[in-house]
Amino acid sequence: MTKKSTLYIVQGAIIAALYAVLTIGQNLLLPGSASMAVQFRVAEVLTILALYSPAAIPGLTIGCVIANISSVMSGLGFYDMIFGSLASLIAALLMYALRDVRLKDIPILAIFMPALANGLFVGFEIDYFFIGSMSFNFVDFLIQGSFVALGEVAVLVVLGIPLFMVIEKTGINKKLFKGI
Repeated sequence: MTKKSTLYIVQGAIIAALYAVLTIGQNLLLPGSASMAVQFRVAEVLTILALYSPAAIPGLTIGCVIANISSVMSGLGFYDMIFGSLASLIAALLMYALRDVRLKDIPILAIFMPALANGLFVGFEIDYFFIGSMSFNFVDFLIQGSFVALGEVAVLVVLGIPLFMVIEKTGINKKLFKGI
């Protein structure tokens, strides 16, 4: 195994662990605040790391799987583990792909990919499996998807953009993610 692949695995594992611990801890301290339709999942701020390293893609996905295992145990069902984790994977892939598309040096389009992916996937999950009892209703999907996306936008605007600016201003990304 090369130094580069070891660094990739370590970075992904750290991101996964941080995501899982932040989400599970938040749900323990403020039940439902990180796992309901309208949520402010603080761990989603870590999606910003997908702008800097491909290691964040599996890290965020695995972290979401681990965090959503706790939601399975709290009664949200197996579906949340699948759809929420798939949304995280797609959001991270899109963020990494769009990282260089910038408006005034800020990758706004990339930063909002978690809101789009979670709004679509988790909005569908909530409508189909929890509200619609295995049936799809477009209006309910739009409502639930909008609630999920709104929570994501709140995290990304309140925490994500400031984190991005701190990372850019300090250049910490060049120290943490060099070599990948």
